[in-house]
Amino acid sequence: MDHLLPHDAHRIGPYHLLSRLSAAGDPGRGVHLARSDDGRTVAVTLVPRELARHEEFRIPFRREVAASRGLSSKWTVPVLDADTEAETPWLATAYVAAPSLRQVVAHDFGPLPGRSLRALAAGLAYALQDIHAAGLVHRSLKPSRVLVTPDGPRVIDSGIARARAEADLPEPGGSPAPTGRLIGTPAFMAPELVRGEPPTPACDVFGLGAVLAYAATGAPPFGDADDWRGISRLLHRIAYEEPVLDGVPADLRDLVRDCLRKTPAERPTPAQILARTGADPTMTAA
Repeated sequence: MDHLLPHDAHRIGPYHLLSRLSAAGDPGRGVHLARSDDGRTVAVTLVPRELARHEEFRIPFRREVAASRGLSSKWTVPVLDADTEAETPWLATAYVAAPSLRQVVAHDFGPLPGRSLRALAAGLAYALQDIHAAGLVHRSLKPSRVLVTPDGPRVIDSGIARARAEADLPEPGGSPAPTGRLIGTPAFMAPELVRGEPPTPACDVFGLGAVLAYAATGAPPFGDADDWRGISRLLHRIAYEEPVLDGVPADLRDLVRDCLRKTPAERPTPAQILARTGADPTMTAA
């Protein structure tokens, strides 16, 4: 958690903002710990002003919020409240006091052992089943969007990135990407998204495979990049080369490789992932 900055609002809607939650997702994404007037603790995400002023952003953002409010799952973080019409649009989700998978692997404990990886795979597959059943595609599954709790992983998402991309607007504070309308962190993007094809549930399965590889090794399966030249090479590897899975346990390597197939139709479904991890694919996840 970080202290509020001098220019930060101290109240939004019925919530008192208490601190910034940079570790809850991506740093700088406007996520705040907040308390409601009736004493509930929540996480409030604020839409950046650079996006809020565009009606072409607000239209898809309204749809994203409405769909997310209809999602009920123990493997995701529920949307509790939202105001898509405010000068600064916002949404409030349940606050989960847990580190992100990125924090756990990169800073706290390092790569996960095999048993934990299998539990992670099952939990993410349950989350995707529920997300897809609600008519949603996450499109940006990555370690910073997965919270590690004692009861299993919880997938978080605000819908801002998808609405921004649909509106064809650049990242707040940045410039338009030379690689086009990309959604998500390049290292965890599916090949079809790299090619600019419409997202389908299969792109989330690719993200699941990439997240598992990261959790097992501490590195994305196609490498990473921190400048546009490096990103272009990274996207080429994702689209045309095979993943590096040397550090993935042998009993999970084939599953991860299948999730990372270039052709979406060749990837397993979440139910098939559950069966291959030994979980019950018919169990109600919500």
